[in-house]
Amino acid sequence: MSDMSDGNGFQERPGGTDSPHPNGTGSPNGHVRLSTEGLPAWLDPVARAAETVLPTQLSRFLPPESGAGRQSAVLILFGEGARGPELLLMERSGNLRSHAGQPSFPGGSLDPEDGDPMTDGPLHAALREAEEETGLDPRGVQIFGVLPKLFIPVSDFVVTPVLGWWRRPTPVGVVDPAETARVFTVPVSDLTDPANRATTIHPSGHQGPAFLVESALVWGFTAGVIDRILHFAGWERPWDRTKQVPLDWRA
Repeated sequence: MSDMSDGNGFQERPGGTDSPHPNGTGSPNGHVRLSTEGLPAWLDPVARAAETVLPTQLSRFLPPESGAGRQSAVLILFGEGARGPELLLMERSGNLRSHAGQPSFPGGSLDPEDGDPMTDGPLHAALREAEEETGLDPRGVQIFGVLPKLFIPVSDFVVTPVLGWWRRPTPVGVVDPAETARVFTVPVSDLTDPANRATTIHPSGHQGPAFLVESALVWGFTAGVIDRILHFAGWERPWDRTKQVPLDWRA
């Protein structure tokens, strides 16, 4: 570990957030390229994990072999905040038909103009949806990795998690209250803090990891992906898996 660590195992390359780099960055002409060049050093383990992780190592819910399901993508966007590395999340509107009121990554279904779901379509969709939901400028986002496609049975979504580095941050906030209740960032150090970790039990009986951060209970698909990223990046700290939090924890 270098002497530039922030004490949580995250390291920063000198000048890593300042040097401009167009590759892997969303652009208004719709061209998106994937690149790991110029990433801050603390993101290296995430980029390496994206290259080797297997679908079964991320979730037991995998896309149907028949090819059925609604193709979609989410943007897992890492940035640098006042407290170091952080992750961009949003809280879905309580009026939505699926996953209402649930914290999530920005994202949604692929549109025809996004392109081929098997190639760069998910990259376009992740950036487009993030812009529509949070107002971020996709030109400041460098796409550096893509995780294997996963499945959300309850909504029939086949989801491609797209990894991004917020190279040039821009203001974010609620664009459409009908879709988004709030937009917020979470320090990675809070996500790795054992005090903020718990297990939730869905009414169906399914158990999964959860995070109590920023006055929100992050659970379900989003928490599962975050949990696996922390694990395979080597950031995970031992936590009490017997600690349970009900989904109606505010009640």
